[in-house]
Amino acid sequence: MDLERDDASLRAVLNRLRRAQGQIAGVIRMIEEGRDCEDVVTQLAAASRALDRAGFAIIATGLQRCVADIESGRKNGEDGEAMKARMERLFLSLA
Repeated sequence: MDLERDDASLRAVLNRLRRAQGQIAGVIRMIEEGRDCEDVVTQLAAASRALDRAGFAIIATGLQRCVADIESGRKNGEDGEAMKARMERLFLSLA
């Protein structure tokens, strides 16, 4: 599956990743400045959550497209077992 930059959901992911990039730069700056450990960890946790959410959004978009591909595969004569095997490989790739 190719990611299309014009997709609205992926634009939102890009924005989230840019914010996380800024948060990580902020964490680096905070460490360099000798800031309080609790503040650094709080900011680092926020960046980590932003990255997780971006990853989940990409996975959700990919699965949505794969389901559409499976439906078109069914129309192209792919049997149920082949579709099941393809979906299983997809889910295992996320684990």
